Amino acid sequence: MKYTLTLLLLVFGLQTLRAGNVDTVSIPSAAMHRSYKCVVVTPASYKEGTRRYPVVYLLHGYSGNYANWVTKVPAIRELADTYQCMIVCPDGAFMSWYLDSPRDSSMRFETYVGKEIPAYIDQHYQTLPDPRHRAITGLSMGGHGALYLAIRHPEMFGAAGSISGGVDFRPFPKSWEIVKLLGEAGKDGANWTVYTVMGQLNKLQPGTLPMIIDCGVKDFFIDVNRALHQKLLERGIDHDYIERPGQHDWDYWANSIHYQMLFFHRFFQ
Repeated sequence: MKYTLTLLLLVFGLQTLRAGNVDTVSIPSAAMHRSYKCVVVTPASYKEGTRRYPVVYLLHGYSGNYANWVTKVPAIRELADTYQCMIVCPDGAFMSWYLDSPRDSSMRFETYVGKEIPAYIDQHYQTLPDPRHRAITGLSMGGHGALYLAIRHPEMFGAAGSISGGVDFRPFPKSWEIVKLLGEAGKDGANWTVYTVMGQLNKLQPGTLPMIIDCGVKDFFIDVNRALHQKLLERGIDHDYIERPGQHDWDYWANSIHYQMLFFHRFFQ
């Protein structure tokens, strides 16, 4: 028993040593005239020298905040160390959907997360400041945000992912306060189309954006993810598409992030 306990303590100690470092910073937005908090995870090796690192931007879901990922899935600290990259978790506010709202000038989260935050991170951290070394993913609302921003900002993000993503919210016209951002949905959601991932696919060309799309078979977003997968196939857009048992919860997301980080590691390599 004594030796078993010693071994367990040694293993725990090694895991702790290998865990990334977590900072919480406040990043200003010129577009919104205010600042939001952001979690920045750096690998343990970050403080050892002047080496520069690729960055994965990891977005939270509806009603969440910048701290969700690091508190709900503390394993992202180990993932930053394992894959020798930074993980940046911005705040997308309660219900921004990572859009620039045409109705509310205080909601400019496409500009903030898609431009201002990467510029800040590149200025203040030892990053590799080019799209070949930037990826973006997220869960639910953040899955929508990651694909939407990556498609619209290829100069910023070179790869993208989505976990249980709300990639087409037109089937849910009364949900998640989207009407406050975009106004009424209109017939068949026509007024919202351009703000969905599905409505951005005409901007994609084969071979331009490596993507990994992941959704549980019991998730309420499974149908829109399957529709996105089919549209990408029809357009000849390469992507990894995964369905696994699971639903819209942290058990699924905590498992999924491991596959997403491996995908981005291979992209960075």
